[in-house]
Amino acid sequence: MKLIIATIKPFKLEEVREALTEIGVRGMMVTEIKGFGSQSGHTEIYRGAEYAVNFVPKIKLELVVQEAMADQVVEKITTTARTGKIGDGKVFVLDVAQAVRVRTGETNEDAV
Repeated sequence: MKLIIATIKPFKLEEVREALTEIGVRGMMVTEIKGFGSQSGHTEIYRGAEYAVNFVPKIKLELVVQEAMADQVVEKITTTARTGKIGDGKVFVLDVAQAVRVRTGETNEDAV
């Protein structure tokens, strides 16, 4: 099994969710986060005063999928979330040693 962690722009969330559902992803965790990468924040003007925004709003997706499906999921996230502009996000893929469904006690791939 693989844990896929992706950061994307907030307005792309629904489009990415729909694309992942179409390829058979049954669940994911979504968290609103703030961060910065290459864009290093930006400045905004509020009530006539300029101030620095050091962290940019992002969405973090976390999915656990079968190893055979991981490449397809990564491809779907990257193509759907891409705008071609700085700050489109990142995708990380990690190995999952164990998974347990709390309600039933099912383990590993049965728990996913």
